Amino acid sequence: MTVYKALTIAGSDSGGGAGIQADLKTFQERKAFGMSVVTAVTAQNTLGVQGVYPIPTIGVIEQINAVTEDIGADAVKTGMLFSSDIIKAVSDRISYYGMRNIVVDPVMVAKGGATLLQEEAINALKEKLIPLATVVTPNIPEAEMIVGFPIHSLDDRKEAAMSIVKLGARSVLMKGGHLEGDRVVDLYYDGSTLEEFVSPRIHTKHTHGTGCTLSAAITAELAKGKSVKDAVQIGKDFIHAAIEKELGIGHGHGPTNHWAYNEQVRSEVK
Repeated sequence: MTVYKALTIAGSDSGGGAGIQADLKTFQERKAFGMSVVTAVTAQNTLGVQGVYPIPTIGVIEQINAVTEDIGADAVKTGMLFSSDIIKAVSDRISYYGMRNIVVDPVMVAKGGATLLQEEAINALKEKLIPLATVVTPNIPEAEMIVGFPIHSLDDRKEAAMSIVKLGARSVLMKGGHLEGDRVVDLYYDGSTLEEFVSPRIHTKHTHGTGCTLSAAITAELAKGKSVKDAVQIGKDFIHAAIEKELGIGHGHGPTNHWAYNEQVRSEVK
């Protein structure tokens, strides 16, 4: 039996909708064995983030060492890394162990507006981590912070995608959920080809953890040997189902439904 192994390096969400918790749920649903390195503990729910408590950098390093030296990982996802020291440490460990299939989800701001990445950490993200990425998955506000200019039009998005690849990433999936319209258009660029991934917009407030879940699904598929484009398509289908079959949990931005995609597939088979 082949066991595909996926590692998430991210923050813990006490509400269970995003971060480590969303990643592990997604890995499980996509039949990848999930492992975690916790970079920060957050006190949060669907209404917002009440507190962020970073793990000491040595603790992050030792978690990575423990997982990698014993079990290993076929793909790695990074989420909320919080500080420049943690970003540098994670980048160093990825390089040291020769980790591959690196998905960088540059988590910067929570749904409620709380800052999840210190400002000085953005340079470390650009200089140390993005050059190691197989694919970077920013939303529009995150991409703006990375490239340093506003993104309004499709041409702006294309320029931003090219700029991120110039930083050293092999590819970028720029998510379009923050834009207006009845369709969500995500832009994929791999250094030579620009491609749009389009899905109908689902009008709901229950979108907490969508970015984490999408990037985790991509990570699981890369761990299983899928190409980046195929992994992105499966990830898009997975998150669309997760948003569409909402759970309605909490009084704010509720989490997505991580088991919806597999239920849909089983229903179609019947």
